[in-house]
Amino acid sequence: MRIWKRSFGREMNDKILSLLGLATRSGNLVSGEYMTEKAVKAYKAYLVIVSSEASDNTKKKFTNMCSFYEVPLYFYGTKDALGHCMGKEFRASVAVTDKGFAGSIIKKLECEK
Repeated sequence: MRIWKRSFGREMNDKILSLLGLATRSGNLVSGEYMTEKAVKAYKAYLVIVSSEASDNTKKKFTNMCSFYEVPLYFYGTKDALGHCMGKEFRASVAVTDKGFAGSIIKKLECEK
């Protein structure tokens, strides 16, 4: 019998990352700069989250784009945390393509402020 010992920080109890994981499994989340940009420009994104570790150029790019297309934008989490919640590698940006999921995540993000 194996006993798994892991030390989980804030990430394991993070409701926002859990909701992003659910959105991924239901097919309502796209990730990566190219796919996120594509979703925003196609008016399919209801929320964009960019990692707080993203480069200044990436942050500026998504700030301008989301402002123009009137999509809510939040800077949250690390690249590793965003990727991990989706079962993938590092991700600097994600877009939620479902209005219900986006609303729930925005409520949680607003509570964190």
